Amino acid sequence: TQAPHRHADGEYAARRADCEEAARQLGVPFLRDAPKHAKLDDERLNRRMRHIITENERVLQTAALLKEGRTAEIGGLLTASHTSLRYDYEVSSVELDSAVDAALGAGALGARMTGGGFGGSAIALVEAASAQKVEAAVVDAAAQAGLPTPRVFTARAAAGAHRVR
Repeated sequence: TQAPHRHADGEYAARRADCEEAARQLGVPFLRDAPKHAKLDDERLNRRMRHIITENERVLQTAALLKEGRTAEIGGLLTASHTSLRYDYEVSSVELDSAVDAALGAGALGARMTGGGFGGSAIALVEAASAQKVEAAVVDAAAQAGLPTPRVFTARAAAGAHRVR
């Protein structure tokens, strides 16, 4: 997005503190250990907790889909992740939301911010035939909103690093 990361202002640390407080109130070491439908009195902590719990579920679902070769179905999980990061964890930004929304509007199978948020990068799962259309939509959306021109990188999914011999 060409938006600078803004972790230094304390918001990133505040999210971690919220998660630690939610875990403390629930009596669990980590939110991954919390019951799926746990509730707290503080709505902000509930949103943070909901993000962590549902994000862990999405990671497991994504791993299963990858193992089964059902990569196109990952798109919805990416988009659900961004929605959760945007509204429950509140770490997205105008630039990230613009990129994700534009990619989805142009036909991406899914999209989400990456990293710690508050600026930075987004990723979109796109069929090869739609890549140029999605790229153009992301760049155009940023221009229309008066945002910095994003740098777009096209990558092809691969098996990843592995031992050859």
